[in-house]
Amino acid sequence: MTTSPLPRLAALLALCCAPLAGATAPPAVESVPDPAPAGPLPDLSRPEVAAPLTPAPASISAVRGLWVDAFGPGLKTSAQVRRTVEEAARLGVNTLFVQAIRRGDCLCRRSALPVVTDPDLEPGFDPLGEITRLAHGRGMRVIAWASVTGASNTQAPNTNAAHVFRRHGPGAGAESWLARRPDGSWREGVDGWLDPAIPAAADFMVAGIVGLVRNYPVDGVQLDRIRYPDGGVWGYDPKVLARYRAETGARGTPAPTDPRWLAWKREQVTALVRRISLEVKAARPSAWVSAATITYQAPPAPGDLAAFRKTRTYADVLQDWPTWMQEGLIDLNVLMNYKRDAVGPQAAWFDGWNAFAASVRAAPGDPRGAEVAGGTALYLNPPQVTAAQAARTVAAGLGWVGYSYRTPTLDVYGTRQSTPEGLAAVRDLLTAPGGALATTPPWTAQPRTVRGLLGRVVGSPVPGGRVVEALRGGQVVARTVTDGGGNYGFLNLAPGPVEVRVSGQRWAEPVPEVGVIRYPDLLVRDVIPAASGRP
Repeated sequence: MTTSPLPRLAALLALCCAPLAGATAPPAVESVPDPAPAGPLPDLSRPEVAAPLTPAPASISAVRGLWVDAFGPGLKTSAQVRRTVEEAARLGVNTLFVQAIRRGDCLCRRSALPVVTDPDLEPGFDPLGEITRLAHGRGMRVIAWASVTGASNTQAPNTNAAHVFRRHGPGAGAESWLARRPDGSWREGVDGWLDPAIPAAADFMVAGIVGLVRNYPVDGVQLDRIRYPDGGVWGYDPKVLARYRAETGARGTPAPTDPRWLAWKREQVTALVRRISLEVKAARPSAWVSAATITYQAPPAPGDLAAFRKTRTYADVLQDWPTWMQEGLIDLNVLMNYKRDAVGPQAAWFDGWNAFAASVRAAPGDPRGAEVAGGTALYLNPPQVTAAQAARTVAAGLGWVGYSYRTPTLDVYGTRQSTPEGLAAVRDLLTAPGGALATTPPWTAQPRTVRGLLGRVVGSPVPGGRVVEALRGGQVVARTVTDGGGNYGFLNLAPGPVEVRVSGQRWAEPVPEVGVIRYPDLLVRDVIPAASGRP
């Protein structure tokens, strides 16, 4: 499949109004609730539920999951983990999305990343190892959830001297890896983010995630915060600007709305997804690569990619997740479809985003496609709304994942109800006859992508932004571009001989049936700026 160039936006769309005060999502998942209309909140105990979607002709995904975050009880002691797995089994889910990498640290012991510094963490305890063991014993899959670009939280910093924020934070000068605004500021609320366009930071993020697959028998990984922060004004670290100018020939400092600049930054996010997936598949081809993706505000119509490119998802936080699905960069897209059915048009938005994702999961003519699951905000809704959203999602043929175990209802999030009480309330409705979890199918599918090709160009001071072509029988079958470290790869190629051409260099090796073939480094000595954006 040959990919086409990224369309250029005329201007960055204006951001919509701020989220409803007091309804900001917990820090574990990045999406913020969509804004409510002015005026008092409607009565959430009597929601207006949208009509169910027409059932899909075939199931897109059998995932029935639950996010388990690391910002409260649930993972920090052996007793908590046993309780979490038991409650999940009673709920009837078949998959746990377990937070492993929080902000450059890990709720695990076998990792290159430092362990989270948390006084509530049981000494010597390995949460990821234990929950994987217990969940597998109950027939559930475990997906290790990673906040990819998370670097710090100023209210709860990691105190380990080896932590990325201490070594590459705001005081590290040229060695800082933080995403920055034009004025050099780096805080987004109380958080700091790593910039995907800094090659050393990308190496760090890739290594941390791949280590989860190498060191634990998890069934896959989920990429959260795989984007730039909200606001569309990030990426202005001097190293990033220098790289952008070198690769594109641009001069000066680009405006935040410059379409060429936006396309280039968006490609850096996609390149990071691509490289993580290739390295994960090289470590274990059967591992799932998932992403938790943004669905801000009104959705595009099914199949309308041009409309998608006008959304905040694409134009502001720079996620191009339809391309990730169509090129095999992710096996499972879990939409962070955080809507409140009783608030304005949000019930229709919820169903619309599900329908759009289902419609673009594969490229035209490709009989396969990435799996799609609708992720719902349990913490923003009463149980009856959660049950209705889950039922509509499953009726549409999609998988379903709830956020979160720790905050399973609006009343738990508002501290008016305990977590056990909330879990019982939502379980009664989800598992009732006709409920989304009344009969949970096993999720036994294998990931769509189990093979790939990975390589790198070296020798040039400008290794990034170079067009790479994959050919068969002299015909181009796929194109991509190198990242800032010169890395490139393909995950959507059929097995068999493939020739790669980049900057006058070429190499041919067969793509295996299963696994990732690593091509040797290709030496490039020219210093001519490459084209920006996707080929």
